[in-house]
Amino acid sequence: MKGLKKILLLILVVFVIAQFFKPEQNTGDLTSIEPFLEETNPPEPVRVILKESCYDCHSDYTRYPWYSHITPVNYWLAEHVNDGKKHFNVSKWNSYSIKKKDHKIEELIEMVEAKEMPLESYTLAHSEAKLSEADIASIKEWAEHVRIKLTLLPKPQ
Repeated sequence: MKGLKKILLLILVVFVIAQFFKPEQNTGDLTSIEPFLEETNPPEPVRVILKESCYDCHSDYTRYPWYSHITPVNYWLAEHVNDGKKHFNVSKWNSYSIKKKDHKIEELIEMVEAKEMPLESYTLAHSEAKLSEADIASIKEWAEHVRIKLTLLPKPQ
């Protein structure tokens, strides 16, 4: 019993010390999303869906819940955000070529239709991010219009 108390005390001390070490947070400016919104022009319901279901992991701005300040949860969240931004970052929209923009929107359609996005681990804590069939249809319709618009843009010479 005495050995168990020592082990539990050691685990507690390690946990407390770990709280002083935190990953960098994704606290960029929300205005970085504006070029994406201007070019893709989502209708208001889609804007709400994007804000609630996408931007935390796919932009330079993340809304952090209270539990994101607890190590090791904060490292797990940072990994999700970094991975999401690596695949598609709406804050970098202007740096994408027309071909890449089209590809990213095509992937968005595929991931949402397959119900792979938003991640289930995200929607467990953010129930408002769950997509209904109507949400999926709205996103798909908007995204298909974006793809058509992108095909009409002049190609660089």
